[in-house]
Amino acid sequence: MGLSERVRKHWFLVGIVLAITFAKLQPSVGVHGGPLRPEITITYIAVSTIFLNSGLSLKTEELMSALMHVKLHLFVQIFTLGFFPAAIWLFLKLLALTSINKWLLKGLQTVGCMPPPVSSAVILTKAVGGNEAAAIFNSAFGSFLGIIITPLLLLLFLGSSSSVPFTSIFSQLFMTVVVPLIVGQILRRCMKDWVERKKPPFGAISSCVLLMIIYTTFCDTFSNSNIDLDTFSLIIIIFIIFFIQLIFMFLTFAISTRKKSGFKAADTVAIMFCSTHKSLTLGIPMLKIVFSGYEHLSLISVPLLIYHPTQILLGGLLVGTVKTWMVTRQKALKLTRQTKIPV
Repeated sequence: MGLSERVRKHWFLVGIVLAITFAKLQPSVGVHGGPLRPEITITYIAVSTIFLNSGLSLKTEELMSALMHVKLHLFVQIFTLGFFPAAIWLFLKLLALTSINKWLLKGLQTVGCMPPPVSSAVILTKAVGGNEAAAIFNSAFGSFLGIIITPLLLLLFLGSSSSVPFTSIFSQLFMTVVVPLIVGQILRRCMKDWVERKKPPFGAISSCVLLMIIYTTFCDTFSNSNIDLDTFSLIIIIFIIFFIQLIFMFLTFAISTRKKSGFKAADTVAIMFCSTHKSLTLGIPMLKIVFSGYEHLSLISVPLLIYHPTQILLGGLLVGTVKTWMVTRQKALKLTRQTKIPV
């Protein structure tokens, strides 16, 4: 395989590297308030585009079928908003004995309390070929739950409380997630024959939008000059975040692939990404609200700023491996069913 063929095959990984490189070289372009205006283009336009795209590409019957997969939804929501923050709390009891900056440790706890994102988990599930409809439902539903549950979890684990503008956050989610999805479904019904005949590159479009999100996320990370912490703590936190994501992805994979779990391979893909990903889009505004006036807010925000790009980067790197596993699993299941049919 030549170099150009490798680049075409792994263009998304190449895109991630380029996005991070450009963000490092010129972070002011994609930073909050910069020329690209990510507070508008990402928060509203990019997220809306992702769900409009999903609405166009998803068959209505698949989406309705996903709504009825209650067992999968319960697993994802209990894991991400129940088990995840509790496990982090226990882990931090051990880390509190170390010399790691205590505000970074508090930041790790806030990561555990965050709801799932409304973009990355869906796009990565789609890129693998997993149960995209289930990923869409759990990302959207988890975000709505997070508006209420996340502040309560922060109060429980960190003792911080504040009035949270539920109405404004709820309306933003409704306009950027629910409305574009419904519009996409309506357009699909109107252009069903054209969509099935032309087969537009919905996956590539979503991946390009994700690259834009990666770029602006790293621009914010690289341009944050208010972060003052020792290099040791920062390196350890990066390692811990990477470790946590790998462990939790493996845990959700192991549980959802058990014979008695009742989940298909495509379901496992959605579960892995939706259960372990955390929202930066909702997370940062919530931290600014709950920790309003906190002098250590920038330090508390660091773990979430690291976790978000790490989950996208790690997810992007695992797309090929997870896709190969899923296809192999599906072929093996199909073969098993064929051998059971009496001749």
